[in-house]
Amino acid sequence: MIKGIIDRFEGDVAVIEVDGKTKDFPRSIFPDKAVVGDVVEIHGDMVKVPKDETEKLRKEIEDLMKDVWED
Repeated sequence: MIKGIIDRFEGDVAVIEVDGKTKDFPRSIFPDKAVVGDVVEIHGDMVKVPKDETEKLRKEIEDLMKDVWED
C-alpha cells in the first residue's frame, strides 16, 4: 500500500505526494469525488480516500496556519 496526498491532477494523471516526493498515477484509478488535498491509500489499481484522515490533516494544517499568523 502507498499512502499519500493528492497534489494535483494533470490531464489523465494524478500527482501524489508520497514521503515528500511526487509520484504519478493514472487518474482513472481514483474515485470521481477525490480532490486535491485528499489523503489517499493506493493498493495496486484500487484507491481509497479515508475522509477522516483528510479532515484530520486539514485541521492540523489550519491550526498551524493560525499559529503562524498569530505571531
